[in-house]
Amino acid sequence: MFESQTKNKLGNTEIRTDLVNRVREELLHFFNRNKPIAEKIVAKAEDTKQLRKELQEVKKLARERAKAITLRIPQLKDCKLHFDKRRDKGRGTMLFICEGQSAAGSITSCRDVNTQAVFVLKGKPLNVWDLKRDVMYKNDELYNLMQTLNIEDSLDGLRYEKVILATDADVDGLHIRNLMITYFFRFFDQLVHDGHLYVLETPLFRVRNKERTIYCYNEAERDTAAKELGGKPEITRFKGLGEISPKEFSQFIGREMRLSRVEYAPKPEVAPILDFYMGKNTPERKDYIMERLVVPVEE
Repeated sequence: MFESQTKNKLGNTEIRTDLVNRVREELLHFFNRNKPIAEKIVAKAEDTKQLRKELQEVKKLARERAKAITLRIPQLKDCKLHFDKRRDKGRGTMLFICEGQSAAGSITSCRDVNTQAVFVLKGKPLNVWDLKRDVMYKNDELYNLMQTLNIEDSLDGLRYEKVILATDADVDGLHIRNLMITYFFRFFDQLVHDGHLYVLETPLFRVRNKERTIYCYNEAERDTAAKELGGKPEITRFKGLGEISPKEFSQFIGREMRLSRVEYAPKPEVAPILDFYMGKNTPERKDYIMERLVVPVEE
């Protein structure tokens, strides 16, 4: 017999003690034989403990912020349809997270207004790896993104099936991409776990002649395209998404869109990686970079 409708507590007091002791012994034997599983469970329990502590600290701040926020989020160009997992609606909806107004302008002007929304970052977002959850309620950009996705408490209300990082393919763009991946792994790793986080692959080169245009995503494709077109084709390297015209961009977020899904790893596995690359160990990271610098040899 169990107590209450949820049946989370045994009602038979006469057998409870003996049964709990037996289960405890069996679990101890199992964990001693399967230490990797035990370590994962302990790590998950510690993570949940820390999460509950952080949530208790920010509840008051969250209530105050919820009263102050307006329904309109200035960085968001929303779409008409939204994802609803429970009702199986809004499949194919996506939110592009991009940097700056120029890139946002290209995407916004050629997007599908029914299924494609755009969230514009004003600059490099905050590195949150070593910060607590209350930072999301103190930082306007991170808070607005959380509200845009509607994932403050859980993924049940996620408004877009795909969350797509659309940053420039330069050093700054890749840094912003890493900062956003860190943000989701730190506070919303379930979004990554369920396969909702993607990276938009955009072409680095345009190779064309009078008859044909080929878009290339790396140097190898560029060289192949140049040979295929023959002669002396015009080769353009895109420095950022803002340099791609809306007419051209429409095909890169349309049927031929190339997306790479961000792979998930449990926190015990991903934490050492993010600790090194996104933590406060700047001197160690600097030495790592300096030791691996490749200096071009002049001919």
